Amino acid sequence: MKALILVGGYGTRLRPLTLSVPKPLVEFANKPMILHQIEALKAVGVTEVVLAISYQPEEMLNFLKEFEANLGIKITCSQETEPLGTAGPLALARDKLIDDSGEPFFVLNSDVISEYPFKEMIAFHKSHGGEASLMVTKVDEPSKYGVVVMEESTGQVERFVEKPKLFVGNKINAGFYLLNPSVLDRIQLRPTSIEKEVFPKIAAEKKLYAMVLPGFWMDIGQPRDYITGLRLYLDSLKKNSSPKLASGSHIVGNVIVDESAKIGEGCLIGPDVAIGSGCVIESGVRLSSCTVMRGVRIKKHACISSSIIGWHSTVGQWARVENMTILGEDVHVCDEIYSNGGVVLPHKEIKSSILKPEIVM
Repeated sequence: MKALILVGGYGTRLRPLTLSVPKPLVEFANKPMILHQIEALKAVGVTEVVLAISYQPEEMLNFLKEFEANLGIKITCSQETEPLGTAGPLALARDKLIDDSGEPFFVLNSDVISEYPFKEMIAFHKSHGGEASLMVTKVDEPSKYGVVVMEESTGQVERFVEKPKLFVGNKINAGFYLLNPSVLDRIQLRPTSIEKEVFPKIAAEKKLYAMVLPGFWMDIGQPRDYITGLRLYLDSLKKNSSPKLASGSHIVGNVIVDESAKIGEGCLIGPDVAIGSGCVIESGVRLSSCTVMRGVRIKKHACISSSIIGWHSTVGQWARVENMTILGEDVHVCDEIYSNGGVVLPHKEIKSSILKPEIVM
């Protein structure tokens, strides 16, 4: 089987982290975002992954070469010279996706994190005999999304309603598709939307089916949702009794700590924290709802909550960092500084407090 991952462009919503690496290579729970998906695809028998990409393909491919060998899976790029939307990339990668097997192929949005129930999705696709399957997920506020209206018992999709004013359902497109090769005959090589142009036509022919995604779902393409996604992901590890979760008197709730990180005396860490490789957390530090990326040093008695600390940064003694503060790579927060929602570009030194959310250039 093959899979196409829609990687897309610049990752502007996750700046300043994406100023240092392409968005799919930004770590989520101590592993590059895209690797969560590639490993899940490999586990259900996918042998080749095509990355549909418009930006920095060399950096992506160089990085993924080592994983290609480790995982035993072929990873190639299909590069857009102009943005092609969510369906155009399939037409562009047509020759990479079609082979003699006639098997369906996966299409994934690279920002989405979940338990990736691809095995169940393959079984569902085979059972209904239609042309295309998509995963849907239930949300509390469907008016913010495009809603998928479907026949509950069979999963057959009836129609799509974009940001409905009146309640028509609470299931939205989760960004995972399993498509027969014949779907490619419906897509022209031009900027086009799979959700608005391709799927409605397949649905009109009663050949599109939706499966409700079990477990959690989050689009982690922006900081607030990234932090929420980390909580949901760690909850899922807990539910599945994962050995990845840290334990000890200094750990509260769900936390993952890379084995190479060092944690000092008297710290309180958690809930919902990820600490990356080579980090040094000095004594008396308090961390909650945050990601501390590789090579970071948090000095004594600092307090960090609801924030992302980028690679090789330092946070000074008694500093307080909170409210969606995002530190880019190699940012140095001086002792006793307060950051309330500061978004700090790479290679900066912060010598005075950030009292309200702002971008520091």
